[in-house]
Amino acid sequence: MATPARQPDLIRGPDGRKRCFWCGQSDDYLTYHDVEWGYPVRDDNRLFEKLCLEGFQSGLSWLTILRKRESFRKAFADFDIATVARFGAPRVQKLLKDASIVRHRGKIEAAINNAKAAADAADEFGSFAAYVWRFEAKPHSRPKKITRAVLATMTTSPEAKAMSKDLKKRGFSFVGPTTVYAFMQAMGLVNDHLDGCLVRGDVERRRKVFTRPA
Repeated sequence: MATPARQPDLIRGPDGRKRCFWCGQSDDYLTYHDVEWGYPVRDDNRLFEKLCLEGFQSGLSWLTILRKRESFRKAFADFDIATVARFGAPRVQKLLKDASIVRHRGKIEAAINNAKAAADAADEFGSFAAYVWRFEAKPHSRPKKITRAVLATMTTSPEAKAMSKDLKKRGFSFVGPTTVYAFMQAMGLVNDHLDGCLVRGDVERRRKVFTRPA
C-alpha cells in the first residue's frame, strides 16, 4: 500500500511568501492570519468578543463566524461587556430573529451570561484582560518547534484546561478546554504560527514587547 503524501506545513500566498497551511482556504482567512491571529490582545471587549465567537463557532467553521463577525458586532453592541450584560429577554428575542448571526438561543443566552461573568472578573482583577493573561503558558512548557504534526496534537493545553475549569466555576458557558485553547491561540497567549511562517517572527517580537495587564 502506498504511503499517503505528507501534508505541507506551509503554503505560499499570492505574494509568494510562506504561511501556515490553514490560511489558504479563502482571502478572509489569509487576512485574518496575517494581521490578527496570534497577536497579543489586552482590550477587554476584544477578548470577550473572541471568547463569545468561539462559543458561537461550536459545530461550525471559524470561516462561517469570521464572515458574520461584523454582524455579530452590530448585534452585540460591539461586544461591550457592560452593555451586553444588560441584555434582557426582549433583546434575546430580537437576536433570535437576526438572520445575519447564528440564531441559537443557548449560545445567545450564554454570551449574555458570560458578559456578566466577565464583568465580575474585571471587577476582581482590575480588567478582564488581567484575568485572562493569568493563564498565559510559561515559555518552558511550549514545544521548541511548531510544526503541523505538533499542532495536530495540541488541541488543548494544561493552561487552557485550567482556564476552562476556572471560567466554568465563575459561571461561563461554552468554554471547554478546546475552545479556550483556540481562544488563546487567536489572542496571542501562545504563538502557534508554524516555524517558517512569515508572521511567526513578528508575533514573537510583539509578544516580547507586549505589556501584560497587571
